[in-house]
Amino acid sequence: MNYWLIKSEPFKYSFDQLLKEKKTFWEGVRNYAARNNLRAMKKGDLLLFYHSNEGKEIVGIAKVVGEAYQDPTTDDTNWSVVDVAPVKKLKNPVTLEMVKADKRLTQMALVKFMRLSVQPVKREEFDIIMALAGEQ
Repeated sequence: MNYWLIKSEPFKYSFDQLLKEKKTFWEGVRNYAARNNLRAMKKGDLLLFYHSNEGKEIVGIAKVVGEAYQDPTTDDTNWSVVDVAPVKKLKNPVTLEMVKADKRLTQMALVKFMRLSVQPVKREEFDIIMALAGEQ
């Protein structure tokens, strides 16, 4: 199993909306590195759901329930989506400030490549985030 972080502005698509809908396809990615990360996702991989711009915090865990396929919102075959479903809302959101302040997370993509909307997360980083959220 691999771990990832996906970003969304909460006014566009929030974790609460994903909880309500129970499943969605993760669309709108228009960056090749982020697209390649989507294409690398496998069914069952876990996703940290990050609210960007407003909030700037990891608020939930989702999972990949369908692997990459053509983005149905465009005719351009360069772009892909994956199907995601919620796992759970975090007890305590983990803010960007908390991530940056934790010396164990200095190499995390969220710190080093802030603008990338779909990022890999190492298992150790995922575990640290879960601890910070009070989930372990």
